[in-house]
Amino acid sequence: MKISFLIHNAYGIGGTITTTFNLARSLAERHEVEIVSTFRHRERPALTPDPRVRLRPLVDLRHEKDDPVQLLPSRVFPAAERRYPQYSELTDRRIGDFLRTTDADVVVGTRPGLNVHLALQAPRRIVRVGQEHLTLDHHSPRLRTVLRRVYPELDVLTTVTEADAAAYRRKTRLPGVRVEALPNSVPDPVLPPADGTGRLVVAAGRLVHVKRYDLLIRAFATVAAAHPDWRLRVYGTGEERDRLRALIEELGLYDHVFLMGAAIPMEAEWVKGSIGAVTSDFEPFGMTIVEAMRCGLPVVSTDCPYGPAEIIKDGEDGRLVPVGDRDALAATLLELVRDDETRRRMGRAALANSRRFAPGPVVEQAERLFADALAAKTAGPDARGPEPADHPLVSRGHAARDIALTAAGALLRTVRKVRR
Repeated sequence: MKISFLIHNAYGIGGTITTTFNLARSLAERHEVEIVSTFRHRERPALTPDPRVRLRPLVDLRHEKDDPVQLLPSRVFPAAERRYPQYSELTDRRIGDFLRTTDADVVVGTRPGLNVHLALQAPRRIVRVGQEHLTLDHHSPRLRTVLRRVYPELDVLTTVTEADAAAYRRKTRLPGVRVEALPNSVPDPVLPPADGTGRLVVAAGRLVHVKRYDLLIRAFATVAAAHPDWRLRVYGTGEERDRLRALIEELGLYDHVFLMGAAIPMEAEWVKGSIGAVTSDFEPFGMTIVEAMRCGLPVVSTDCPYGPAEIIKDGEDGRLVPVGDRDALAATLLELVRDDETRRRMGRAALANSRRFAPGPVVEQAERLFADALAAKTAGPDARGPEPADHPLVSRGHAARDIALTAAGALLRTVRKVRR
């Protein structure tokens, strides 16, 4: 098979970019694979693609940022999508040209707006796979309304968790579309795993409010007071950095909590630690959880929607605590800090249990999905099979609610404009 991934910007840094590069690298062992990046803003990508994977951009912002057509709004990319301001009539044309002329058997979109392009512009000879890296409930009612109208044109829709796949089946009607959870994968570590002796808690991710590093720092203050030989390192960059730095100073933790900036790859930093920490209010999958576990760390995570509970076996290879509960988080961290044997046992279990997120099992599932969809495409339109059993009245109820919420939001925006 020839497989193409259509991505927003492969030259940046982010979870979707990392997982796309990981999956493309593994698929390239047996297939022809390319990554098509809508945008390019620098000479080289931040991550290094496998030499067997072709990387090509559609719009080079270094030279085309001020192109008159780039300044015209997109007519295809949905306006309710967060990235809409970056898309234009130029991206409409370039993405449309790519989809119309590609010789790929399978094209995989990697965000809702690109999935819409894929559904509306790709020839039916192509297997159209939409990937969702967020969740249905995380999308706005306005965007959900668009996706309900367009996603039935896809052949396959993948989510990163079983919970989100179930939400799509329950709340949308996608006749003939195969909806299946396909988790993100993490490459096999190249360094020896953590041994649980380091007096170090490690966290990593974008420094944004939803990740709740403020909660982690406040909880770690309790740990540092009882065990001053322990340290917390937070890796990543983002808009919350200055606020978190001020919080560290306010709590007097400047000798115990460190904002380390970005580290690529993170493996060398995970293995220095003994505990991983994730304190998000919302986590559609939990890539850093898997990364830490694959390096032999038990992870203490908030039990937020949707991913952590599908990755961590509470009490076996990590711990789950209520969202936003600083005291529970502090107490759970203290338990692992104080119990060397439990911490090391959980680390060994994390290393073993996280192998299900190795490239092998995930790639096998992806290959099966793509091959089945391609076989059905070759066999003809009737091969998609009967419409899956669902609950039409329930799904229509969710659709009607989203339409009502969208209309209410539009009315509120109109009233605000009038009052100005």
